[in-house]
Amino acid sequence: MNADIRDLASLRDALRDFAAARDWRQFHTPKNLAMAMIVEAAELVEHFQWLTPEQSLALAPEKLAEVRDEVADTLIYLVELADALGIDPIAAARDKIAKNAVKYPAPERTP
Repeated sequence: MNADIRDLASLRDALRDFAAARDWRQFHTPKNLAMAMIVEAAELVEHFQWLTPEQSLALAPEKLAEVRDEVADTLIYLVELADALGIDPIAAARDKIAKNAVKYPAPERTP
């Protein structure tokens, strides 16, 4: 199953199946998923607390593996939250980038 996860849609589908097989969908309300996501994001941040910027760029392999797991946990809850609310995360990100380009235009470069 995991080898078939190649994009957000297949991840979403795998997460739906995973939760349904465990009867967890009843608990996957937007409120619960948002709260779970922020808990995982906080666990991610803990790995960087008190590191210098340079140290944060040079994590030891075992620390990087732990960070990888927290990134995965955060992404999983974000995808499940978007699914519960009927939001396409790619479309939302694309639209937000367009809004940000208007709000924060890149400086013109002089040749």
